[in-house]
Amino acid sequence: MAQSRYVVGIDLGTTNSALAYVDTGIGAEKDATLVELGLPQVVQPGAVESRPLLPSFLYLPGPNELPAGSLKLPWAPDRDFAVGEFARNFGSQVPTRLVASAKSWLCHSGIDRRGPVLPWKAPDNSRRVSPLEATTLYLKHLSEAWNFVIAKDVPENRLERQDIILTVPASFDAVARELTVEAARAAGLEHITLLEEPQAAFYSWIESSKDEWRNQVQVGDVILVCDVGGGTTDLTLIAVTEEKGNLSLARVAVGDHILLGGDNMDLALAHTAAQGFAAKGTKLDAGQMQMLWHSCRAAKEKLFSDAAASTAPVTVLGRGSRVIGGTLKGELSRAEVEKVLVAGFFPDTSPDAEPQRQRTVGLQELGLPYASDPAVTKHLAHFISRNAEVLAERASSRRKKKIAQPTGVLFNGGVFKAAPLRERLTTVLNSWADKAGGQPVKVLQGNDLDLAVARGAAYYGMVRRGKGVRIRGGAGRAYYVGVETSLPAVPGAAPPLKALCVVPFGMEEGTEADIPGQEFGLVVGEPAEFRFLGSNIRRTDTVGTLVEEWEGQIEELSPLATALEAPGQDGRTVPVHLHTKVTEVGTLELWCFSRDNKQRWKLEFNVRERQE
Repeated sequence: MAQSRYVVGIDLGTTNSALAYVDTGIGAEKDATLVELGLPQVVQPGAVESRPLLPSFLYLPGPNELPAGSLKLPWAPDRDFAVGEFARNFGSQVPTRLVASAKSWLCHSGIDRRGPVLPWKAPDNSRRVSPLEATTLYLKHLSEAWNFVIAKDVPENRLERQDIILTVPASFDAVARELTVEAARAAGLEHITLLEEPQAAFYSWIESSKDEWRNQVQVGDVILVCDVGGGTTDLTLIAVTEEKGNLSLARVAVGDHILLGGDNMDLALAHTAAQGFAAKGTKLDAGQMQMLWHSCRAAKEKLFSDAAASTAPVTVLGRGSRVIGGTLKGELSRAEVEKVLVAGFFPDTSPDAEPQRQRTVGLQELGLPYASDPAVTKHLAHFISRNAEVLAERASSRRKKKIAQPTGVLFNGGVFKAAPLRERLTTVLNSWADKAGGQPVKVLQGNDLDLAVARGAAYYGMVRRGKGVRIRGGAGRAYYVGVETSLPAVPGAAPPLKALCVVPFGMEEGTEADIPGQEFGLVVGEPAEFRFLGSNIRRTDTVGTLVEEWEGQIEELSPLATALEAPGQDGRTVPVHLHTKVTEVGTLELWCFSRDNKQRWKLEFNVRERQE
């Protein structure tokens, strides 16, 4: 499309969402500045106010639960659900009607992400939505707020006509990215490009530093972007290199998808607060623990945002006739919060520490697949160790010793609003660098931890127009399709599966390639399953690389289940050659062309997981 007037960055967060933009129509583009949009939302029944953040919570009230008009918005007078601050605050008292962590559910391959499963554990007769629908509603609210505040009556200024950069975790696999794009399109947003959140945070740092960023880093630096948000721990390495005498940047490593963040920390605080209630003779039930979980989040945020506060209240609705006043009241002290979060989530570990990988109990409750080990520092040690070769290769020739440790760190995510957590992680990184003979890490300053991702996304939108510094990155992992070997059948054993690389690490958006080598047999005209795999540690595989022994380095992702239409050829195996493409949006397409090139099929993601 023609370049739009506005370049918009959207941070679709687990806990909060935000929107920032650049208006290129207010004079020379060089004079255009980044602005955050105040987002109108229901904050109290019948009261709408603008906030810089839209809490990523959805409340689905029951019939006649609230007075008529309580949830109305200027653009939706009959709305019967709430997104944002009211949903978060009111829903914390009725968690069975509150949708939270939809982003985490959206990337959970163990459920039907199109199915009405949220709120999780809600009664059978409750209103429910799918993770995809909840995500769509968040994006739709952002779109409606923009159109109300910015577009007004000018059709050309509506959000759906703007250039939109939508952020996702770097560790999102291809299916989660495709679902995010689908949610955006369902919300009416067609002109979108995906951007990894750690890169967006780094872009925000560049933008806020202006030209001074070049004085804070040097060739050979490798910057760790440590992004711990509400739902995930997202780790990325960005190397500082030199190109034609100028500094350039390249994203060289991406971590696993680690479901570990503020949600886990809030639950840990809830257990601490529950011990306080128990000491007073009150044992909380499961429903009250859910309420306490949300209350502890609010208490934590208060203590993080108000340096003068030494305590914050936590409350839970009482149960039974013996509870006077109907509400249980307690408090969390700053010392308790810091002790629980520092010791529990950022312990001082060795550089060769490994996180616990498996839970030890055979039967487990279904739900989000949270990380088995809550120690962020252990996951970080594992990430750095696994990328030691990359770190050593990128070390500057000016340095006496190639240290397999990052030389700098950029913090991102609401968790790092707490200075003790930033300080602890910096101390741990410095101890690892010292043991390896390196220098203390440089802590890059200047990011707004609430708005950095949205601001960085908008800045990247300008970079795509040639206005700014670009981080070279491409695909954050290599992708493969499984190819079944043509060996004789063996009783009780499945044929061995080889992994064919269709997208190498770093393949740039908007590029495509034929997969060289032999033809493959494609089953058409009947249901078939295509095994899909990925790796964020195999960086040297190229398009067409066939890996026979891949366990331990390549992992299976959600399969592609489909029936490829071929009239008159039901059940046949057709010789095809393959063609791969990473779209401008940032999603993957895999094409199969018949030998005579008269037929072609696109393998599309079927996100309805296999039903056993």
